[in-house]
Amino acid sequence: MKIQLSSLRKRLLVYLAHEVALPYFKLVRRGYRFPYSLKQLQKLPDGTVGKALYSFFEDNDLHLLPHYEKHDIKHVVLGYPPTEEGEVCLQCFMLANGRITAPVLFSVAVGLLLMPEKWGVFRRAWIRGRSTPSLNRLNWFSLVQQPIEAVRNRIRLAA
Repeated sequence: MKIQLSSLRKRLLVYLAHEVALPYFKLVRRGYRFPYSLKQLQKLPDGTVGKALYSFFEDNDLHLLPHYEKHDIKHVVLGYPPTEEGEVCLQCFMLANGRITAPVLFSVAVGLLLMPEKWGVFRRAWIRGRSTPSLNRLNWFSLVQQPIEAVRNRIRLAA
């Protein structure tokens, strides 16, 4: 039963990412282009957000997807892995931090509904999001060449 629920959760979150979030991102993020290729990220100095983003892709067998770059930078800067739990934690953080969008709301709702055993972890992500000053106006792409620890300090990322 536990394996079936885990498989259902994963399929549902993948569906939300590809069938809900991606069309939403394509609609609202028209007219921008991520200014880096994977090779350019690889060449950035160790300790930068961009190099950490490159490692994030390599370590998790992921690809640089158009319209998802900002989302992936959030994973790296905020420290949430690209797992089911990590994805919902990221969305709980962002919702608590003031980011209210359909993909965020859907992801949090699905996570709360299908992962009641993780509510404590999601609550900690929520508290962390509430404790961090608003990131709604942050230019995530501008962080790529900056040292990741300096970025976390500058945005006053709660522990």
